[in-house]
Amino acid sequence: MDHLLRLSFFERLKYQLKNLPATFTVSLLLIVTIGFLLLFDAAKGDFFLYTYPQIIKFILGFFAALIIGLIDVRVIYKYSYVMFFVSICLLALVPIVGDMGKGAQRWLDLGFLKFQPSELVKITLILALAKFYHKVNMNNISKFKSIFAALSIIAVPSVLTLIQPDLGTSLLIIMIGLSIMFACGVSKWFFGTIIALGVVAVPIFWNFVMYDYQKKRVLTFLNPESDPLGAGYHIIQSKIAIGSAGFFGKGFMQGTQSHLAFLPEKHTDFIFALLAEDFGMFGSMCLIICYIILILSCVKIAMNNRNHYSSLVAIGVGVCIFLYAFINMAMVTGLMPVVGVPLPFVSYGGTSMLTLMIAVGLVFNAAIQKEEKLPSETRF
Repeated sequence: MDHLLRLSFFERLKYQLKNLPATFTVSLLLIVTIGFLLLFDAAKGDFFLYTYPQIIKFILGFFAALIIGLIDVRVIYKYSYVMFFVSICLLALVPIVGDMGKGAQRWLDLGFLKFQPSELVKITLILALAKFYHKVNMNNISKFKSIFAALSIIAVPSVLTLIQPDLGTSLLIIMIGLSIMFACGVSKWFFGTIIALGVVAVPIFWNFVMYDYQKKRVLTFLNPESDPLGAGYHIIQSKIAIGSAGFFGKGFMQGTQSHLAFLPEKHTDFIFALLAEDFGMFGSMCLIICYIILILSCVKIAMNNRNHYSSLVAIGVGVCIFLYAFINMAMVTGLMPVVGVPLPFVSYGGTSMLTLMIAVGLVFNAAIQKEEKLPSETRF
């Protein structure tokens, strides 16, 4: 890394472009291109409604990712806890000064952008847990004090997100955190206990934590036809769009559910249903394969890295992308309740694209600086 620091910014950028992880980058560009095409489709051919703003956000985000890739990994490691703390502070501000939207208070208005801190905290949580486990001795990973400390790091953002209320994002934060703990080798008995406690906690959550609209989502998931014009409308129309498409779909911009305004939120949460209707099972599988390649590339980058911290960051980003994609696809196909999780790099949205491109930058950083070793520290 030291030889890079002696180069000018543009020389370092040129070096970065030559050394980008090829498979990861190509699969990312394919997914983003599919997203642009679908947003053009969702806007009925209006390039400037969704597609143009999304292209601008991606270009800015990609440039930011390249810059993050060039930052000395030791600097990112050093300030991991600081970045996590800042994101927690932003999250704590939401119930105080946050903007309301769709019945929840989840956004901070920065003037030029409405920003959702819960999106950023997913990334800073990965950094904080990666730094924590980098300092933990392998023999102490499953000891009580290590598990308690890791759970405390996960609990703070998940509780603050739950207050907004945003149960879906809160659960996503918990799953990302537990996945990193699993990747670090925490005892299987711990996860068995977590599953048992989760089963016991279901009735408590149902009766004392979940809001009425959240309960309605679960009941609608179990029986969408019970309220076909209300809570069940979204999922019914989505399943009609997907189920009527066949193997190759109805053709680009030919979907009836999408273009006759039956399918809601077709440019955001339900964009996968738009893809399935227009391009069928073939188009859906192409996108899924691109996601699989992208996630496996994160795993490969993690395995080839010389320091534990960067490996855990790459794994965490891969898990985050997997959970985003899996939950969104399961949601629109009726396999999970509707929880408002966007399809990564495809759904329209500024905050989602920004935070995901920060995550991409961290993967670039892990790949470019895979030979870099972090200084040894006192182990936890």
